[in-house]
Amino acid sequence: MIPDLKWLDDPEVFRVNQRPAHSDHYFYKNSAELATGQSSYVQSLNGPWQFRYSATPQERPLDFYREDFDARDFDMIKVPGHIELAGYGQIQYINTLYPWEGKTFRRAPYTLSDQLTPGIFSAAADNSVGSYLKEFDLSPEFIGKRTIIQFQGVEEACYVWLNGHFIGYAEDSFTPSEFDLTPYIRSGRNRLAVRVYKYSTAAFIEDQDMFRFSGIFRDVNLLALPAVHVDDLKMTPSVDPDFKSGRFELQLKLSGAALPTAQLKLALFDQNNQLLAQQTQTAAEKVTFEPIDFPKVTLWQPEDPYLYHLQLEVRDQTGQLLEVIPYDFGFRRVELRADKVIYVNDQRLIINGVNRHEWSAETGRAITLAEMKADIATMKANNINADRTCHYPDQIPWYYLCDQAGIYLMAETNLESHGSWQKMGAIEPSVNVPGSNPHWLAVVLDRARSNYETFKNHTAIIFWSLGNESFAGEDIAAMNQFFKDSDPTRLTHYEGVVHAPELKARISDVESRMYERPANIAAYLEDEPAKPFILCEYMHDMGNSLGGLKSYIDLLDRYDMYQGGFIWDFIDQALFVVDPLTQQKVLRYGGDFDERHADYEFSGDGLLFADRQPKPALQEVKYYYGLHK
Repeated sequence: MIPDLKWLDDPEVFRVNQRPAHSDHYFYKNSAELATGQSSYVQSLNGPWQFRYSATPQERPLDFYREDFDARDFDMIKVPGHIELAGYGQIQYINTLYPWEGKTFRRAPYTLSDQLTPGIFSAAADNSVGSYLKEFDLSPEFIGKRTIIQFQGVEEACYVWLNGHFIGYAEDSFTPSEFDLTPYIRSGRNRLAVRVYKYSTAAFIEDQDMFRFSGIFRDVNLLALPAVHVDDLKMTPSVDPDFKSGRFELQLKLSGAALPTAQLKLALFDQNNQLLAQQTQTAAEKVTFEPIDFPKVTLWQPEDPYLYHLQLEVRDQTGQLLEVIPYDFGFRRVELRADKVIYVNDQRLIINGVNRHEWSAETGRAITLAEMKADIATMKANNINADRTCHYPDQIPWYYLCDQAGIYLMAETNLESHGSWQKMGAIEPSVNVPGSNPHWLAVVLDRARSNYETFKNHTAIIFWSLGNESFAGEDIAAMNQFFKDSDPTRLTHYEGVVHAPELKARISDVESRMYERPANIAAYLEDEPAKPFILCEYMHDMGNSLGGLKSYIDLLDRYDMYQGGFIWDFIDQALFVVDPLTQQKVLRYGGDFDERHADYEFSGDGLLFADRQPKPALQEVKYYYGLHK
């Protein structure tokens, strides 16, 4: 296949040669690797890469992916990381508008007319390009095995080559993209080339309130797949209506040349590593284990996030171990009952939540595991029991940490098209996407599918969120239906349907609003409402804010159908820079980087400063959230 720059201009081209989305499970060669958490089936490509920055697509080095290309004059860049934080291009913070507004006229394809707009990004003067090169020696463990490359996050559109051969194309900045390298990878030296474009049509649906960056900003790994590999696993731990017993079900998808002769072994353990059940099955492309009944279950809940342990073993016909897969899971039951109240484990759900952007004052959205663990500790110490992953899927480890810590998750799909329907504060949706536009349906369904397939096994997730501030239409209704068809164990959430009341019966299990006044919430709840009420954003902790939290907390005692909300937001978006006068490191916010337009200090609305130091308002949160733990 020959890559085409015009893919950047077409919303119906968003993945080329990508592997299907699948569960986020880890896999190891043997139990010794499992014990250390280091898999020989994973080879990291993080670290220094060769790099060339181009201001426009026309200035990119055309043949840089060729094996004989001379890249000695390329710079070096760290992966993972943002191109703009490496000293290239323009750092820019904006909230609602698209980053090109006021400079370049653009409307999404198929909105002003039912056709594409040639060159809207492929020939754009503001579409910067990062050309990355990485030479690596293939690990000996990989020789003779299928080899996959996994990009956990690339913003915003990327083309991939290996040893001069085109491999594939990906959009969706915040979900993993995987490609099969097997036909072209070799023992010894390999040359990987990745071209990253700051803008594609994905920019119209990735208009989140954040600093605008580009580049390979999450981990890059090679994965070696053994002769038989579990591609996907789906666990369904269910709780019976008595809330004392339950059932565990497991479905697998497998691949590999030795598939017909391989054997599978399932073992389930409690939190004390006591064996509870085991089964064996013959491998096949699809395997369903016999359901396992649990006469007595310990329920997963925020104050006691009890997790059971699944361990899968795959062996060949000689009994040789091919791979070991661990996964921790919990039993919990989420219900929206006839009284229009949400219950988790027979207890009314109360959300003491926050919205959390991934953020580091040093590295932007390229955050570390240590920073994630620090965020979990802060939440637990301040009675925060829920996180909305605003406004995209987070790094994979975050979901595991929330399972372990007992943090409820509203798992948001990577979708926001704010600039297509709200302009200078006015609502004007004539060119909104995705809306009910058939040309934008496939891409948003794909994003919903990627979100679900990747994270479906995480106990902490109780809501699938369809995205943020993208108005409403038939395409979002189709996303809602996808989640309903795929997962009856969780609820769906979407705030933007408030703009299209005629779709409320088909979008979102909850009435979700932003920054609604307590009196208006009370009026809704006293008017025979159809759905329970959640504030997906409220308080907006900017400056000396959060003084009105009590008015919202008081509603919890007055109305069972009021189920709490998520404070905007958890941490300031600000960056450390060295002040030229004092030579001291200082935090700089939107507008401090000579970017225009900007939304200025609006990036500083967290409960924590960007260096993770708590603001005084966090004391208010700890007190009032502590009243309904």
